[in-house]
Amino acid sequence: MSDFMSLPDLAVRTLGGSVTAASDESFAAKENLVNPWPPAFRPETFGPKGQEYDGWETRRRREPGHDWAVVRLGLPGVIRGVVIDTAWFTGNYPPHASVEACAVDGPADDPADAGWTEIVPKSPLKGDTAHAFPVAAERLFTHVRLNIFPDGGIARIRVHGDVVPDPAFLTGLTVDLAALENGARVVECSDMFYSSPDNMLFPGLARNQAEGWETARRREPGNEWAVVRLAAPGTIRLAEIDTTNLKFNAPAEVSLTTPDGMALLPRTRVRPDARHRFRLETPEVSHVRVDIHPDGGLARLRLWGSLTSAAERSLAERWAALRRPD
Repeated sequence: MSDFMSLPDLAVRTLGGSVTAASDESFAAKENLVNPWPPAFRPETFGPKGQEYDGWETRRRREPGHDWAVVRLGLPGVIRGVVIDTAWFTGNYPPHASVEACAVDGPADDPADAGWTEIVPKSPLKGDTAHAFPVAAERLFTHVRLNIFPDGGIARIRVHGDVVPDPAFLTGLTVDLAALENGARVVECSDMFYSSPDNMLFPGLARNQAEGWETARRREPGNEWAVVRLAAPGTIRLAEIDTTNLKFNAPAEVSLTTPDGMALLPRTRVRPDARHRFRLETPEVSHVRVDIHPDGGLARLRLWGSLTSAAERSLAERWAALRRPD
């Protein structure tokens, strides 16, 4: 697996991604490109337009040109790699594809004149294959455009990268310092057997167990843990530990510390399938370790607080630097 695939998918629907425009979607809807689940297929499921695919599929092109789809990223960021997945498309996949990206202000959904930058050159594709392409552009992007040559079907596009939050929505406010959309990440974890610990940092409420973090059953002494790099250094005033949907596999107790061992929330009993809120008064911290005792899972972790003045300046400088053209 390519290294960049461990980074968040900035385009996935569960993080706010949307396919806003396409040249054609005669056989299968463009919106399928950013579905969060792996592409599915049921043979001989024919609708009025032919075999049904969990992906985007255009008609057979009979004139010059090529097809394309525009994706508005759910989270702006620096793109480190793109996956173009032709799963289940065998006799109808495009032989080549490329990807462009741009950055626009505001809600533009079809940024035709935004100044597109090619981030994946026109490259050959195979059928029923996930193609991973690293990206080297050190720029902030808000949209990508997938070009297929000349037509055909793509199951998914995954746009992995580093979230770069807009400082206008963090400065001078009480914010969730552990939110993925604000730039937080899980950087270390003892176990992720069932699901990724980054799931704890997703927006909204978890709809099922798979949308949180869950470990294997621990059979040896000790406990499971994860280290969260906060959006930026700050002070925490409220912790929310959510075990929603975890009815028989919630941890018995949870604690919060800094990686060097300073206690932020002592070992505290938690209930299954419930949200727990704890007021805190922490010093400036940049990372938080969450320990679950002995194992189990968490649906969400929220750490509400405020950034330091230095962190606010640093975020503003990074945002401005990444918006400048190369």
